[in-house]
Amino acid sequence: MIPAPATGMHLIADLAGCHGLCDVVLIEAALREAAAAAHVHVLSVHLHPFGPEQGVTGVALLAESHISIHSWPEEGLAAIDIFVCGPLADAEAALGVIAVRLGGTVRYRAAIPRLGARWGAALAP
Repeated sequence: MIPAPATGMHLIADLAGCHGLCDVVLIEAALREAAAAAHVHVLSVHLHPFGPEQGVTGVALLAESHISIHSWPEEGLAAIDIFVCGPLADAEAALGVIAVRLGGTVRYRAAIPRLGARWGAALAP
């Protein structure tokens, strides 16, 4: 049986030259704007600042999966993980918004097509 086409995208990227990596207000706004650009729905956002000038780890929990960030302000680096599902979901648009909001440049990017629930059904005996 031929598996169903991918129904989601998992995009992993590293951004360099970023600013505002300790600013939880900026980071939350970036995650929310990224979700809007990706045509996905935010369920909640949770951010954890590690202290003055020590970066932030955070996640936007989506109805369609998640967008997360881990930041290293002392290096100007942000690790981004975007996993979105659905026919309108656009992980690339989300990454573009985050890069612009943080003033960073994509230094590494890997895209992984994700298969939906139909894949498991295709493998069933």
